Amino acid sequence: MDATTRGTTAPASSPALGASVERREGREKVTGTARYAAEQPCPGRTHAWPVPASIARGRVTGIDTSAALEVPGVLAVLTHENAPELSEPDDATLAVLRDSRVPHRGWFVALVVGETLEAARAGAAAVRVDYSVEGHDVTLSSTHPGAYAPEQANDGYPGTREHGDPEGAFASAPVRIDTDYRVPPLHNHPLEPHATTAEWRDGRLTVHTSTQGATTVRTVLAGLFGIPEDHVTVRAEHVGGGFGSKGTPRPDVVLAAMAARHTGRPVTLAFPRRFMPAVVGHRAPTLHRLRLGAHPDGRLASLIHEVTTHTSRVKEFVEQAAVPARVMYAAPDSRTAHRVVPLDVPTPSWMRAPGEAPGMYALESAMDELATELGMDPVELRVVNEPDTEPDSGKPFSSRHLVECLREGARRFGWAGRDPRPRSRAEGPLLVGSGVAAATYPVLVHPSTAAARALPDGTFLVGINAADIGTGARTVLAQIAADALGVPVDRVRTEVGSSDLPAASLAGGSSGTASWGWAVHEACVRVAERLAEGPLPAEGIEVRADTAGRADADSPFARHAFGAHFAEVAVDTVTGETRVRRLLGVYAAGHILNSRTARSQFVGGMTMGLGMALTEGSTMDAAFGDFAESDLAAYHVPTHADVPDIEAHWIDEDDTRLNPMGSKGIGEIGIVGTAAAIGNAVFHATGVRLRELPLTPDRVLSGLRGRGGS
Repeated sequence: MDATTRGTTAPASSPALGASVERREGREKVTGTARYAAEQPCPGRTHAWPVPASIARGRVTGIDTSAALEVPGVLAVLTHENAPELSEPDDATLAVLRDSRVPHRGWFVALVVGETLEAARAGAAAVRVDYSVEGHDVTLSSTHPGAYAPEQANDGYPGTREHGDPEGAFASAPVRIDTDYRVPPLHNHPLEPHATTAEWRDGRLTVHTSTQGATTVRTVLAGLFGIPEDHVTVRAEHVGGGFGSKGTPRPDVVLAAMAARHTGRPVTLAFPRRFMPAVVGHRAPTLHRLRLGAHPDGRLASLIHEVTTHTSRVKEFVEQAAVPARVMYAAPDSRTAHRVVPLDVPTPSWMRAPGEAPGMYALESAMDELATELGMDPVELRVVNEPDTEPDSGKPFSSRHLVECLREGARRFGWAGRDPRPRSRAEGPLLVGSGVAAATYPVLVHPSTAAARALPDGTFLVGINAADIGTGARTVLAQIAADALGVPVDRVRTEVGSSDLPAASLAGGSSGTASWGWAVHEACVRVAERLAEGPLPAEGIEVRADTAGRADADSPFARHAFGAHFAEVAVDTVTGETRVRRLLGVYAAGHILNSRTARSQFVGGMTMGLGMALTEGSTMDAAFGDFAESDLAAYHVPTHADVPDIEAHWIDEDDTRLNPMGSKGIGEIGIVGTAAAIGNAVFHATGVRLRELPLTPDRVLSGLRGRGGS
């Protein structure tokens, strides 16, 4: 398909699509009038505070709530002995206060409700819990005896895929790389913690909750409490980030609804940040073994990517970190496999680009090592291994402009002027280097429903239960509607974030805009057709469109977004500190629908990838079974100030095999290749290959000393 290079001010293909339109809720957010889940006005509101288990495995043998109930302002203490009985949830992480078991440290064993937040917190501190402690195991290793090969990894991918004779091809390859990489546990830390305000009235439940999918929350709550779905209203008008952790309902919404039913009062529950690592999911640690066999000209003969990760004993979740290797490069013989170890740890879950972020870090680091072994430019190595069709499925790509991204990125970055020799550029105690990595993310589309109304005053109203988690969904959906209607975007209003609106898929997997936008487009096209038939009735026109059966995952084409990341770093040989001076990304992600919000998404992902590379990482304490880094003082999230020069550009693809807008998701591709590009740049700067993230000063200094550096 045709593609042209576009920058952050790409000309629009229509008056609406592609334009740099300001996000509609921006003023509300910067002036503080946007209300989040815990800030909803609610007469008679009470507050709740959970009590987490202080053991890593065992059972509760007794709970003394007497002191808590004597705290002024405490209204109730819920435990497994008196909590409302609910139906069995499909998601076992929501089976809170059901029985005495403690599957991991931080599992909630009680909930205190008070007239004020302070009373609830003081009451929680006064609850006394006795336990029967059992032995625990929280340590992941590639040789763990409990490891098994799962049938499927996250999102339904086969656990293992094999083509040809990868072991034999590797053994006979003239050039071979056999190396290990380690990515630690990583944590979702959205600015807004997981929070819910719940109220029961006349047998109906209304919740304001911070979620990436209000439709799913309504279905789950109706099932748990045994009431019809139309008796549940879920609102999530503004959501302060999620990064996957709010993609499914979390215990806050269940506990708040439970407490509200028990007390007969509205209840607000907002998780303290230090509780979140144990109860809202995390990116599971991944241990990677990469074996690449190649011919002297760089063509891959064998690609073997094996991943070991952990899951909890509550629920199986397998980070699909070997899956990206099935998409990227033309290797005639390949094996990609997962092994998972059940441990006494919190249940892992989605975190921005699950599978792709850690998997591509390992693969793209190994490709850089192979380029060094071959004495070959790492950009050219990737170009040489460009496949004609998707290596795993054999399907043709709907569009794939990875080579163009690499070439354009190299041009903009000034790659041609790079001295390829490691440790070739010094500025006093600083060693300066540059690196490159590729990125991929699948195109996902899910069925959704939208309503479009033509109003007598000449304006239009579009409604869909989408979740705007900071991505600008309201704005881009208005642009899609305006394009389909053939009107200026300021004549379109959008309503999102309520289960009273037509049902929509969740905001996850970079699928939101493609899924919701398809439904919005269809509804608005039908409105435009009705308007063309005759004058507008006095009451206006409303049309609903449902994409079920049309948002087809079984496409004859392999649909993916691609990108290229370039990084320049300066490594201080005295302190071991690594500073990223420049980050540049070029992406092929379909037609870009809003150049302003798209750039924000790309840059945000790249900044998060910088954190993955240099600052973010969690340690599982083997003795206590707890994550040692449980707040933002210990878990270091980067800011934009940590990278002074960051650029995002794109190849605007004309791909008609996606959806009516020709768009691919952009929320996650920005993080996928960043960590590898930075790690490869650190190697180029220092000549030291570090294979465990994050690249902290102590690890860098150890590497330099091991090499004989300063």
